[in-house]
Amino acid sequence: MSVSHEFQLYVVEQLNGVGYVAARKMFGGVGLYADGIFFALIADDTLYFKVDSTNRVNYESAGMDAFRPYPDKTRTMQYYEVPIDVLEDQEQINGWARKSIAVALHARE
Repeated sequence: MSVSHEFQLYVVEQLNGVGYVAARKMFGGVGLYADGIFFALIADDTLYFKVDSTNRVNYESAGMDAFRPYPDKTRTMQYYEVPIDVLEDQEQINGWARKSIAVALHARE
């Protein structure tokens, strides 16, 4: 897993509508935090948002896949790839990010 610095900067810039987003290196990728809440990750220059039953359908209906930390294994995590058209639209990506932040907050309870 690797993340280009340019892609990481682009994603953080696109997410400026949710407030301060911190990017921290982790396991060859990057974790994204909003006010200390881990809600997204970047791996191989692909952005993934946290999902649960409240927002998973948005990703699945767009044909997006779950994050697989080990490509040769079937295990997935509760993070789904963000569609490119959402990533490129600041209003949409910030809306989707807010939902993922809410999912992450709920998971902490």
